[in-house]
Amino acid sequence: MYNVSAQVAAGYEALFEALVDVLRAEGMVDAIEFEHAPLLPDFWQRPDLLLSQTCGYPYMTQLRGHVHLLATPAYVFDGCTGPDYASAIVVRDGGAIAILADARGRRAAVNDAHSNSGMNALRHAVAPLALNGRFFSGVTWSGSHRASLALVQNGEADLAAIDCVTLGYLRREQPSSLEGITILQYSAPSPGLPFVVGAAVPEGVRQCLRHALLAPAAGLAGVMPALSISHFAPCSTRDYERIGALEAEACARGYPHLA
Repeated sequence: MYNVSAQVAAGYEALFEALVDVLRAEGMVDAIEFEHAPLLPDFWQRPDLLLSQTCGYPYMTQLRGHVHLLATPAYVFDGCTGPDYASAIVVRDGGAIAILADARGRRAAVNDAHSNSGMNALRHAVAPLALNGRFFSGVTWSGSHRASLALVQNGEADLAAIDCVTLGYLRREQPSSLEGITILQYSAPSPGLPFVVGAAVPEGVRQCLRHALLAPAAGLAGVMPALSISHFAPCSTRDYERIGALEAEACARGYPHLA
């Protein structure tokens, strides 16, 4: 989910390799195929899915019954508190938007309609300011947080909500991607991106992976710092209902769609 650079991608591959090594040591798996650029959300619904990381919004809206929650990583980036994260609502530095209300009638860049950080959190933030179901002049669907940042940088959009973990990785790995960008405010927090297993994964394998995350041995613990993961926290569907609550609050204010 956080494939922002080759180094970060390699870090996550090492993390998943460490988890698979735990299963191999227990004799629980044999051949494993790693998908480096899976088609989402179809990948999460595959009957042969073993392990992945997903976004909490599609988990709540599309994936229950297809996956089981394992644990949620706690990142050490600005905007993160334990397993919770928030979106940084960003604008161009030195522009005319000083507070969120100033963005009325401007254009938003959003990574994906099924993104909690890019869409759901932003919808919740602007819902109290919307009039007759509208706040922005338009929405550009960018395809990624990095593309949303580029649209704001070059003036094709005025505002975007960026996952604070993505922002932290970019600040560390590709600081030029944040040039001319300033954080206006953070969104309401919600649970971060959980690690999940496919629905067909046996209970014993599921419990083995959950224990490996919650009490990491040397192999896994050794790769976590490079990803700025301090620990993994237990999680349940009830935790992720907070994401649904953000949507419900926006709908209650007459703002069901980002517009």
